[in-house]
Amino acid sequence: MSTTIQTAPSSQGPPSAPTRSFKFPGGNLGRYIVVRFLLVIPTVFILVTMVFLLLRTIGDPITAALGGRLSAAQLQERIHEAGYDRPIIVQYFEYLGQIFTGNFGTAISDGRPVTELLVTYGVATFELVVYALIVAFIVGIPLGMVAAYFRDKAPDAFLRVFAILCYATPVFFAGLLLKLIFSVWLKVLPVAGRASTRTELEMSSLDNKTGIYLVDAIQLGSPAAVADVLQHAVLPGVALGLLTAGIFLRLVRTNVIGTLSMDYVDAARSRGVGEYRLVRRHAYKPALIPIITVIGLQIALLLGGAVLTESTFEWKGLGFKLAEYLTARDFIAVQGIVALLAVVVALSNFIVDIVAAIIDPRVRF
Repeated sequence: MSTTIQTAPSSQGPPSAPTRSFKFPGGNLGRYIVVRFLLVIPTVFILVTMVFLLLRTIGDPITAALGGRLSAAQLQERIHEAGYDRPIIVQYFEYLGQIFTGNFGTAISDGRPVTELLVTYGVATFELVVYALIVAFIVGIPLGMVAAYFRDKAPDAFLRVFAILCYATPVFFAGLLLKLIFSVWLKVLPVAGRASTRTELEMSSLDNKTGIYLVDAIQLGSPAAVADVLQHAVLPGVALGLLTAGIFLRLVRTNVIGTLSMDYVDAARSRGVGEYRLVRRHAYKPALIPIITVIGLQIALLLGGAVLTESTFEWKGLGFKLAEYLTARDFIAVQGIVALLAVVVALSNFIVDIVAAIIDPRVRF
């Protein structure tokens, strides 16, 4: 007698195909770059919108710039021609459309296109910010390591006070103090300007001028011109760079101290490795990662400080022109310059975030 065993048909059906999730090219890094780039768009949009609305709270730009210099009829005619008598929402969307096409308007006080101003004076501000960052790195990073090495000792206390003074002192006051000491009393550095008149005339003869004075002076092939440009850059670069150097000093000190308490550092110390070598070989590189991540924020701080620095040293960049247009109440030019600076800050943060993600893989997750 045979027994037949019957199995119930499976209710699960045939095995389903495995689901595939979309993967970004480049893995986590690619996804991180895409997300960060997409965040740039609303950031710029919000900043530009805030600039537009804040400047419109004082009225139309024509009245602000030319009020009192034109008759009421002429003023109304200029307002109508510029379209500032239309609803503000219409002006806003027209302004956004202009920005997307690269048109930031025309300055009322001198009739120059704002785009031309941005190109002409933007390179000067860029050059000043580069000088300031160089000063910040040269001063902040080594002194931060020294402060960590002498933790809770007299040099550490002195350097911490120095860091506080650096980022708490108004940049215009630091600039005036440096001018008083090195230009008036010691007479070793120029008091203002980007270069002497002679050097500027020599550089004006170049066919391929960049607007970056150091590059143009090198193109001249004149050591005297290069030295002249660098001498003019010392005081404004130091005045603006110390603002960020204090922040770098505190960051490096904190992170080096934290790294020195890690297990692998304790293991190296137990093998007889000296403290100086531990700071230089094991704690230095990890302490630089936070510096890279905050550079984007420091760009915004430096651009804000550039307005006062350029005015103090008559460094004819965007900050210098912005102060002039504010005095003239030319809010079309002010709006264009501030909008560009907002875009620069957003893009700088994006680039710095990508660099930080490449250096430190933990940022991508």
